[in-house]
This record gives sequence, C-alpha cells and structure tokens, in this order.
Amino acid sequence: MAVKIKLKRLGKIRSPHYRIVVADSRTRRDGRAIEEIGLYHPVQNPSRIEVDSERAQYWLSVGAQPTEPVLAILKLTGDWQKHKGLPAPEKPLLAPAAKEDKRASFEAFAKSIEGDDAKGEAITPKAKKADKKADEAETESAAKAAESPEA
Repeated sequence: MAVKIKLKRLGKIRSPHYRIVVADSRTRRDGRAIEEIGLYHPVQNPSRIEVDSERAQYWLSVGAQPTEPVLAILKLTGDWQKHKGLPAPEKPLLAPAAKEDKRASFEAFAKSIEGDDAKGEAITPKAKKADKKADEAETESAAKAAESPEA
C-alpha cells in the first residue's frame, strides 16, 4: 500500500484550513486518513504551521511520500532535513506577536485617568437651581418694569 503525507482541506469558501495527514495514496483529498500529524492555516499572518515531528519522522522512515505542498512545509519546519541528514534550516518559523494582557492594559488606563484633574467634569458647567430662580426673578422684575412705564 502506497502511503502519502498530504493536506486535508477544511474550512469555508475562501477560508482554508488544512490538516497534515497520512493517508493511502488512492483516497480522496478529504477522505479517511490513517493519522493526523499536523496543522496548516495559511490565512493567518504569519501562517500557522504545527507538525508533530516525531510522527512525521516515523512515517518518512517507513516510506511515506510527502506531496509537494507538504514537502515545502516539512522543509520549513526542518523535519525533511532531519530525515535526509541535512543541516537544519537557517530561518526559524515566524511566530505571531504576543498579545497584550487586557487586564494590565485596563489597569494602566485607569491609573492614567486617575492622575487627570478634570476627572468626571463636564466641558460646560451645569446651571444650578439657585441660578435659575434668580434668572426667573430678574425676568419677572424686568417685565414689571416694562409694564409700569406703559401705564
């Protein structure tokens, strides 16, 4: 039985996710696999590549042939060079940038707000109730003054 190491496609349209699988060469692309040995997500930046190196070495040692895309992935991870006895690849795999801790960033933001003097103040000050009453009294007195010269 000829065994191949190939990509099994998962995911939606225009959103591919692959599993690196060991399968009989006659099976369909997404058919039954003997074993899953890794992941490949090309849409992420940088691409997510995970290969179980021990299992890949085993399958290569018993004669499994990788397809061209899988061969390129194995060369990136260094598993192909290890199998052939060649030196390891010069460039290591790119890892995604570490995400900032949300709790720490929230606490830092809260501390920066505490230092501000304008904490909780509106841009324009609200008119107070006493001022409203004084304004009403002034308008009434002005109205009375306006009426008295007429009479």
